Amino acid sequence: MLDSLDYPVTPAAAAAACSDVTLQLADGEEPLADVVASSTEDAFESPDELASEVMSLLPREAVGEPYQSEGEG
Repeated sequence: MLDSLDYPVTPAAAAAACSDVTLQLADGEEPLADVVASSTEDAFESPDELASEVMSLLPREAVGEPYQSEGEG
């Protein structure tokens, strides 16, 4: 989804473009547009920059327990 946006992109434009995307979090769901719209950045230069900002805006518990790996076993 984030790869399909034209960069640089403002938080408002990115939020509008992803208004139909819902993030599945460890503790529920969150509309991606709401997360992106809460950013205080002026613009994002790349999909990686936007993805990093989204991850930084989510509460820690939203992405699972810190220092836990689901890939072991």
